[in-house]
Amino acid sequence: MMTLRKEVLAFIKKEYNVEAECPWARYPENEVFRHEDNNKWFALIMPVGKKHLGMGGEGYVDIINVKLDSMLIDMLRQQEGFLPAYHMNKSNWISIRLDGSVELEQIYNLISQSYIATASKKNKKKLNRIGPKDWIIPANPKYYDVVGAFEASDTVTWKQSSDIHVGDIVYMYVAAPYSSIMYKCKAVEVNIPRRYSDKNLTIKNTMVLELLEKYAPGTWSFEKIKQFGVYAVRGPRSMPAELKREMERG
Repeated sequence: MMTLRKEVLAFIKKEYNVEAECPWARYPENEVFRHEDNNKWFALIMPVGKKHLGMGGEGYVDIINVKLDSMLIDMLRQQEGFLPAYHMNKSNWISIRLDGSVELEQIYNLISQSYIATASKKNKKKLNRIGPKDWIIPANPKYYDVVGAFEASDTVTWKQSSDIHVGDIVYMYVAAPYSSIMYKCKAVEVNIPRRYSDKNLTIKNTMVLELLEKYAPGTWSFEKIKQFGVYAVRGPRSMPAELKREMERG
């Protein structure tokens, strides 16, 4: 049976075709993973004494350090299996224990986020745009009755969000009282000029979203999608691949 460390190493090799480097002769089990073009680290795996991690007890535990958004780091550090980055910048990096306390799929997703966060500007653009992309965007029913809009029509005109292109898939997370992903849509028209502003909203461009599928409130609740690394939907964000696969199975 493969250890979690070996499974993570296999994932990195398969997903990014990157070999581990061991830059410290004194610590041959400390393995660094870099981008080939800019030489930046996107992950570091190493065994650390439990007492140094504040866990208590003897022995060592494998951890992986990854670079993430600081807001996400703050949320993750409140959960089991996540620690302030060991011997790295704690505002931008976080340590994840590879001892079963964090699900593998979540670890894979966070490695992917770190890989994108540390990529060169040229490659980041490629990583963020290879064919149609999947997004999660927020909708606040206090400001717009999106539920009523989709009951009346299979298309809605929506604020243009980030780098959404025609053909992209957009999952709409509807805030309280629903607090769930409720709609899967396809962007059929984008970058439609529209100037609008009030105290809650500023619009420069809009897009047309075509409804593909509805989900009952609670089916893909905030608590459920948190299991796949979605800890906030304050603006457009990438759809985790594992969450998409799980929704397609359902």
